[in-house]
Amino acid sequence: MGTDYQDARQKMVDNQIRTTDVTSHSVLKAFLTVAREDFIPTPLKPLAYIDSDIQISAGGADGVARFVMEPSPLAKLLQLAQITRDHVVLEIGCGSGYCAALLSLLAGSVVAVESDSELADAASERLSDGGYDNVAVVTGDLEKGYAAEGPYDLIFVNGAVETVPVALFDQLREGGRLVAAVGFGLSAQAQLFVKDGGVVSGRPAFNISVRPLPGFRKAEEFVF
Repeated sequence: MGTDYQDARQKMVDNQIRTTDVTSHSVLKAFLTVAREDFIPTPLKPLAYIDSDIQISAGGADGVARFVMEPSPLAKLLQLAQITRDHVVLEIGCGSGYCAALLSLLAGSVVAVESDSELADAASERLSDGGYDNVAVVTGDLEKGYAAEGPYDLIFVNGAVETVPVALFDQLREGGRLVAAVGFGLSAQAQLFVKDGGVVSGRPAFNISVRPLPGFRKAEEFVF
């Protein structure tokens, strides 16, 4: 007997997401709508709705493995972002395309940047096959974003980073927001950054533990 993915999707929302203070109707609806199994490597599809990150790549030259983020923290970050259909969104770290699919149902349009060309090509194909026509996947350096289509109403960083580059803040429009998990391991915090009067300020929202994206390291400081 095969896996009942629709039932598993409902249980994911009820048991993993709603129980962690995610109340946004649009976010819950997106998680109920997007078939997570379509964005998981074939051998792992039966595990698509477990309460865990799922590895999709062992990593390139940087050696940083890539994952589809665990549903609960991803939902909390998306709720923090307060995305509307008027928003143009830049996603940093497209991975398999799962988060981009969720964003496509929340935003007006999405540009998803991925540094791994194989992941980018596969994500683009999956998103196209799934009818997520308002998403464009581009290959490039995650830390540089994608200024060609900016400025953006929202930049969503799909993974943990040690620091957020100025290049990303520069791609926010006035009043725009950036959501990221800053820090690694149990010391990371979900942070919301807002551009106001050309100045970006941030505030911590909640503790979070998610897998890191490649790069995004602070420059080493010279100590006397």
